[in-house]
Amino acid sequence: MNNDLLARVADFINNYPADPSVSDRIIKPAVDFIGEETLDLAVHALLEGENLLLCGGKATGKNILADNLAWLFRRPVYTVSFHVNTDSSTLIGTDTFNDGEVKLRRGPVTNAAMNGGFCILDEINMAKSDAVAVLHAVLDYRRIIDIPGYELLPVHPAARFIATMNYGYEGTRELNEALVSRFTVIRMPVLSEEKLQELLRIESPAASAEQLNHCAALFLDLNEKAVNGEISTNSVDLRGMITALRLMTGGMSPKDAVTISVTNKVFDEYERTLVDDIVLTRFA
Repeated sequence: MNNDLLARVADFINNYPADPSVSDRIIKPAVDFIGEETLDLAVHALLEGENLLLCGGKATGKNILADNLAWLFRRPVYTVSFHVNTDSSTLIGTDTFNDGEVKLRRGPVTNAAMNGGFCILDEINMAKSDAVAVLHAVLDYRRIIDIPGYELLPVHPAARFIATMNYGYEGTRELNEALVSRFTVIRMPVLSEEKLQELLRIESPAASAEQLNHCAALFLDLNEKAVNGEISTNSVDLRGMITALRLMTGGMSPKDAVTISVTNKVFDEYERTLVDDIVLTRFA
């Protein structure tokens, strides 16, 4: 990142110091994001007050980027993991009975808005449209949350919302135009083999160059097959590949490590045979 951007981020941190009460939510990521150009685009947008929608396939680093941005800006993190049953009360808050009276138990969106946090809206296209409609006034020029029966809450000037989505996967749906228009969209590039090896090396520093090379190449082979529609995305699992690599460095045979960490996550018999054949080209 260039010096100008770093200076602007430093000014942002000085202008909006996080409240000590939420310091436990300012978390240094275990893995640094790899991809300076994409990082610069995201930082530029956030400095200008924009919210981000990070879209891309599996293992393109969407959540790693979101976590690194929150740490870079020294913001407390609030995360929503969307699913089909997510509703507006999950995001904003719900009534709860406490000390003999009904009080609001604030949701992650409300907490982020109050504390100037970065709210990570993970897999936002898993939720129903009516659930995320409550975000419209939060994300646009109004920057308010109207909590029925409680208050009209302004969004802290340091608060940002970073949504992630995998497009076209099972259980996902199209985002409506009104919601998408409230985000700046960054398409996450697929990791090159070199960058993938670097990421694997960070996660498993004891791995040999040969193991790193074979695991990275296998992951890209599986991803290419999935993109071409020859297999599902079940086996395109970077976490599984990292696990396999760690098992290898612990003494397990490469074939067995990949089988229990990657191949066996495919439950269709025919597809698992295809995946196993791909694995055999790298780990005989």
